[in-house]
Order: sequence, then C-alpha cells, then structure tokens
Amino acid sequence: MKLGRGGGRGLGRLAGVIDIKLVRDNPDVVRRSQQARGEDPAIIDAILAADETRRSSLAQFEAARAEQKSFGKQVAAAAPADKPALLAQVKDLAERVKALDAAAATAGEDAVRLLASVPNVVLDGVPTGGEEDYVVRETVGTPRDFAAEGFEPRDHVALGESLGAIDIERGAKVAGARFYFLTGVGARLELALLNLAVARAVDAGFTPMITPTLVRPEIMRGAGFLDHHSDEVYYLPADDLYLTGTSEVALSGYHRDEIIDLADGPKRYAGWSACYRREAGSHGKDTRGIIRVHQFHKVEMFVYCRPEDAEAEHERLLGMERAMLDACELPYRIIDTAAGDLGDPAARKFDCEGWVPTQGRYRELTSTSNCTTFQARRLGVRERDPQASGGATRIVATLNGTLATTRWIVAILENHQQADGSVVVPEALRPFMGGLAVLEPVR
Repeated sequence: MKLGRGGGRGLGRLAGVIDIKLVRDNPDVVRRSQQARGEDPAIIDAILAADETRRSSLAQFEAARAEQKSFGKQVAAAAPADKPALLAQVKDLAERVKALDAAAATAGEDAVRLLASVPNVVLDGVPTGGEEDYVVRETVGTPRDFAAEGFEPRDHVALGESLGAIDIERGAKVAGARFYFLTGVGARLELALLNLAVARAVDAGFTPMITPTLVRPEIMRGAGFLDHHSDEVYYLPADDLYLTGTSEVALSGYHRDEIIDLADGPKRYAGWSACYRREAGSHGKDTRGIIRVHQFHKVEMFVYCRPEDAEAEHERLLGMERAMLDACELPYRIIDTAAGDLGDPAARKFDCEGWVPTQGRYRELTSTSNCTTFQARRLGVRERDPQASGGATRIVATLNGTLATTRWIVAILENHQQADGSVVVPEALRPFMGGLAVLEPVR
C-alpha cells in the first residue's frame, strides 16, 4: 500500500481507503455502515486512534524540525570554542527528529492499513443484513403458467442442446467444469444480446469501449476487488496481472490519476469484454448449465459523475437495465440488496432478477451499483471543484451496471420455449439475428 505524496508522515492521497475526513467528522455514520454490513465497527476506533497518533507525532516532528533549523543558525553564529557542544546537541536533536518522523510514518501506515479494510459506507435506506435480507422494490410481468399451456418446461441446458446452441460436455472436455461452448444460434443469440445493449447504450450517450481483460494489481485493488474478493480473481504471477471479472475494473482505471471535466455532465462508457471468475465460493451451486461459469461476455455501463448527481445517475442506469429486460420480454423483479451482500465498492446496489421457470424462482440477471467516491478515491480520479476557487479539486463518483450478459440466455430460452421444443426470439433481438424469429430444434 503506497501513501502517495506526503511520504510516510502524511496520509496524502491514499491508495485503497475510504475518506479519512468522513471517519474523523462522522465516525458514527461509518460505525453504522459497518454494523449494517455485518462488519466490526470497533475498527473505526482503531483508525481514529492511529490517525490521532499520526497527527500528534507529526506535530511533534514539525516542532522539532523547526527547532533543528533554528539551532542550525545558532551553531553557524557560535564561537569556535562553543561549537563542539552545540554540534553534540545538533546530533541529539537530529536523532529525535528522525524518531518522530518514524513514529508518524508508522502511525500513518497503521491508519492506511486499517482504512483499507473498511468497505464503502452504505447509503441511507439500504437494508441491513445479509444475502437473504433484500427488499423487493418492484415486480414486473407475470411468469407463464406452463401447466395451463399443457406442457412441462425444459431447462436451458436441455433446450440449448436440442437447439444446437449450448455444448457443455465439450466445454468441460476442453477447459474443465463451468466452461461451455455457445454454438450456432446460441452464439448468434449472445451476439444479438450484446449488440442490442451496445446500440441502446450509444443511443443513450454512452461511448462504446472494447476494454483490456488483464489489469495491473493497483487497478484491480483500486476497483475494490482485492480486499475481500481476491479468491474469486484469476492471477497470472509471471506477469503480475489479473484477469478481470467485469469491464468495470478496466473502466474504473481508465481515468486513473486524472482531473476530468464534468462541466457538461457525466462521462458514460459501455465496455464490452470477456469476463473471468474463479467462482471459488460456489462449490455445489448451479453446477448445471451456464448460470455460474468461469468465462462469459458482458456489456457493462460505467459512469463518472459529480457526487451530488450519483443517486440520480443510479436510477438512470436502473432504467436502462429495465428497458433491456422489457425488450427481452422477461418477467423480473428489482431488489434493493442488503448491506452485507453489496461487495466492498458499492454503497447501494439494485439487482434485477429474471424468472427462471424450471427453478421456480427469480435469479440475478443484472445489477447496478452506486460506488460513490470509493473507487475514484483509490484511483485518484478528480474534477475541478465547481464550488471552490483557486483550482481546487475533489473526488468524483463512479457507478456501474450490466446491460446484457451471457446469463440472460438462460432466461430467454426457458421463458420463450414452446411445446415443440422451439424458442421464440424476442422481437427486439430479431434485427440482430438476421430476422430470425424462431429457434428450431436440430435434434
């Protein structure tokens, strides 16, 4: 963990921490956030103690430095006979200055280490608790009654195999468990989804991006994916690079250490990339199909905006995700994710869960997160403060949201299947599939 300007004595621009000023001025807010996430609030007291030690040591250091400079002038003006004694005092003072400097540096490093372990502070209104403590915000559409239609729905694997769209057996043969091939209409369906997402993002003013899928450690850490999620990330030690699980990571580092201009509104990007996840904690979960896999494709929206605009921008991203789900003619619900299930970077996250008929439940298809200033602070992304003079800067806010990804194929196949094993293509996707309206079984 590096300290940035100011060396070990000052906190400077910290790489990988929440706002120390927030902790100093509103410690109870951060304590409540920790409690809501199921994290230890006592760490806030430890941070404050380390910060106070650092500031006290720094003040003593500065006083000793001033004394040292003043003493140097006395030595220069002293008579030759007096200089040996004065020089001895100079030596003692120099050692004291060095010790105080080291003490401030140690306390600063302690503060940085502790701050780095604190996730983003959740926003007011976020549900308290863990994975099952979400609040349903809205339910859209009605799941089909297959029994009333006279047939039992097939799952996406069976459908994908009969359509010649998904080949899991050969995926496992080539790469192992949780890998697959999308073939024929399966590949075309994924490309249609992603191209529709890009087209809609461009219409909404987003800049399309093909992003790197390998990033440096400081970018992965800055995005917030090496704190409590490092076991989910693929690492290439020979190159000291990480494979990204989402283009959010690369896009969060796009403006690293820059002062960006937001005078004309947010900067909005739509990143298309392959994504890689170890799924280390998913043993025994979703072992069938393409819901929980090691590699997939995704179009991810990423926004840099002014902090005061972040909540409105969050609703905007959610609206775009809703429109994509509506276009794919899927029943879904929107949940307000509980604090303990947010992940470190997010201060609030909305999940859009699509209905999966053969599982009889809603499953996450997409989500959108308001990361407030958490990522930008870590990565040094700032703007000129419109409320300040003299060129002062401030940290910007970042947000992200998925507009389409491979997993959507699960919901599309299962919800739009017919009794004869065919699948109706949602109308919005047909132009991106050469007008194809129905996927027919090939076996």
